[in-house]
Parts: sequence; C-alpha cells; structure tokens
Amino acid sequence: MSTTPAVLGNAMPKSGSHLIFQVLQGLTQIGPFVNPGLPPINRNEDNSKLDEPAIVANVERMRPGDISYGYIHAREPFLSALSSKGRATVFVYRDPRDMIVSHVFYATQIHQGHGMHQYYTETLFSMADRINAAIVGVDERGADLSSVRTKYENYLGWLDQPAVLCLRFEELIINREQALNKLIDYLENRGFIPSLDRKLAIASLTRSIIPKKSGTFRKAQPGNWREHFTPENKLQFKETIGDLLIRMGYEVDDQW
Repeated sequence: MSTTPAVLGNAMPKSGSHLIFQVLQGLTQIGPFVNPGLPPINRNEDNSKLDEPAIVANVERMRPGDISYGYIHAREPFLSALSSKGRATVFVYRDPRDMIVSHVFYATQIHQGHGMHQYYTETLFSMADRINAAIVGVDERGADLSSVRTKYENYLGWLDQPAVLCLRFEELIINREQALNKLIDYLENRGFIPSLDRKLAIASLTRSIIPKKSGTFRKAQPGNWREHFTPENKLQFKETIGDLLIRMGYEVDDQW
C-alpha cells in the first residue's frame, strides 16, 4: 500500500496558487506523484464555484500521489478533510499589499471577464482609487468585492493547523531552495519516501517553476506595492487591516 500522500496546494486568489501548483507538478519528476489534469478542486470545468459537499467529495476522491490545487477557506469541514492522514496540504500566503496590486492589474488588464473589470475601468479611473476599493471592498450594483481583511480572515486559520505546511509566497521567490527543502521535509513527514538525492530533487522542483507559463503572470516581485500605494492608500489600508500585517509577520508595527 502506498504511503505517498495526496497533495493539495492551497492559496488565496492572486497569492501564489499557480506558483505552488507548478512546484507540485514538479513532484511527478521525483516520486510516485501524478497530476490528474483537473481544474481547481473547488471549481467546475467552466471555473464556476462548487458548493461545499462537492468540494469535500473532490478532496475525498484524491488518491495517494494525486496532486491538485484550489482556493479553500480555513473552516470545517475543510480543515479536517485536508489535515487527515494520507493528505498533505501546502498553504501559500502573500503580503496583502502585493496581493491587492496583483488583483487590480489582473482585473483591469489581464482578465476582462473578471467581475470587477467594468467597475475598475468605467467607474474608477486611477490606480489609487482602485487600490482603495480593493482595500475596503465594494458592494454596488454590478460590483461585489469583499474587503482585504475579510479575504484574509477567511484563510488565515490554516496558519494554526499543525498538519498543514504554510509557506510565504515571498519564500518561494526569494529563498526558493529553503522553501523547497521545507516542502520535501513536510512530505516525508506525511508519508512520502524519496528515491532521489535531495539536491537532485531540489533542482528538479526548481526547474518546474516557470512563472511566465502561468496565464495570470504579471510581476512576481515581492514589495511591488511600494510602486503603487499612495500615502492615502497606506492610511486606508492601516485603518482597514488592523494588526493583520503584524500577525502575519510582514511588519513589526504600523510605522511602514
């Protein structure tokens, strides 16, 4: 019987989901892993969202060695389903400020079918206004967007799950070798028995990361928010987010 776990890469939208899935696809080169080629585990083929029972069914359908990814909130029944024996879940999170900038560019320039595209391009006409909207949220006819704080509160419970590996998006960009070593250590603790030398495994996983192959790729440079946040954006963010950046380890106080 295989001890290789089923592996899920989990992230918030615009926070590294495609990056971690590229990494996980690289696992097929270093062990008995397989990519079934399915859409995100919480979405249909047409990218529409699945309901809770369908998502859990997709999780339970994953066999040892299967690889998938998705956008799964940190609440039951998902916490239990993705922390159980025989499963390995990697949660990737990102500096909320960079996530906001990535979201705005994606919705305005890359994906014209995005639910916020029309609002961002026909109602708001400056990057600063779009950033503020993404910070506080939008609830208007034809535009529905939760605040950045609400978005993160839906996911940060994963950080408290000892059976889940939590990686910063920034680690995978700046300290990649260290992050990939953490991943292999974690998979070994979840049952994976490597057959490849660690250095060769790290090299193989590194080669699997090709950001420009992602249809959502724009700019993966951590700290890019500094080029776009105005002083007013910073003030609005601080008033909306509270101590979230400190809790996540991105700042030590609010004097940024």
